Amino acid sequence: MTEDDASVRSRARRLGIHWRGHLFLFEKKSEPAYDASAGLRLLLIVFALEGVIGPRLSLLSWLQLPLPPFWLRVPILLGFALLLIRFVGGVPLFQIGFRPWREWSRTEKSYFVQVLLMANVVFSILFAGRFRENLSGPSALGHVCAAVLANFLWGFHQEVVYRGVLQTELVRRWGPPAGILVSNCLYTFGPLHFYHFSHTSPALPMFAAIFTIGLFFAVLFRRSGNLWIVATLHGIGNSYIVGTLQS
Repeated sequence: MTEDDASVRSRARRLGIHWRGHLFLFEKKSEPAYDASAGLRLLLIVFALEGVIGPRLSLLSWLQLPLPPFWLRVPILLGFALLLIRFVGGVPLFQIGFRPWREWSRTEKSYFVQVLLMANVVFSILFAGRFRENLSGPSALGHVCAAVLANFLWGFHQEVVYRGVLQTELVRRWGPPAGILVSNCLYTFGPLHFYHFSHTSPALPMFAAIFTIGLFFAVLFRRSGNLWIVATLHGIGNSYIVGTLQS
């Protein structure tokens, strides 16, 4: 155990389990055990998903093929990504942070429940007006539910690709500082958000917000090793912020 690890554990012991997660004082997890060839396949999967197929299935548009609706496109992308990771990358999903609930520490469970409740309460208050407006029309409930669920899965998909796969592999190769920084830069300025350069004016505040939020998720994932937590939080944010605009 290094001096830094001992210091973290000492601080964690002095705090109650319900506070540790908010300071990123999660119990240390073992590093991914897959080999270099699997890591290379994971990077190729990210390149295929984001650079070739496109995060929004832009390949179909280039081939002049019809795009499936958003509510169908997102589950397809997420399912395809998970299948590629498991069967092409050859990496079990727990290696990228999808550990079962029974293996979570008490700190992880407490933090997850707390932020789940807090995020829903805060966002429900902030976006109450949008929900009232969206639910005022005919068949509104179905449209709202479809938009919220699709955007939840869209945030979940982003975390699988950029934190679960890309960050995990770059950290394994280059260490935490470089791995986190490079993966978050690709998340911010890469194919996923590149359209802000031409569609958002001014673009700088948008990219600053994306980078900051992405960095929070990156550090939370690195410290907790739990992709369920960061993917769920990202999905909740997407559901309220974007989903209420689309419904």
